[in-house]
Amino acid sequence: MVEDDIRAVLGPLVEDEVYPGVAPDGAGQPRITYHWVGGKPLNFLAGVPDLRNGRLQVDVWALLDQDAARIIRQAEDALRLSPVLRAVTEGGALSDHEPDTKLYARKQTFSVWFKD
Repeated sequence: MVEDDIRAVLGPLVEDEVYPGVAPDGAGQPRITYHWVGGKPLNFLAGVPDLRNGRLQVDVWALLDQDAARIIRQAEDALRLSPVLRAVTEGGALSDHEPDTKLYARKQTFSVWFKD
């Protein structure tokens, strides 16, 4: 599954602290969460395509903003170089801060092509 591929590509950047959606209570940091935020489905008149497309939002969370910035750049490179995910960057990373957890975030969206 594509979720396993995402974990395989991004996990080494944050000691496997990679979670779909929201990280569980007590999760380590730095960590990565990811969300599917749309995509461009392929439609054929006959049959089913062998590839699927999704817009993948990757969020890096860290105690220091500079760590979040470094890891999102590493994540961008890793996703773009993955022959399985075929990721294309859709824009630059956005900065954020979560006051409840006191974690800094960098968020970036990719177009990902994958086999289901």
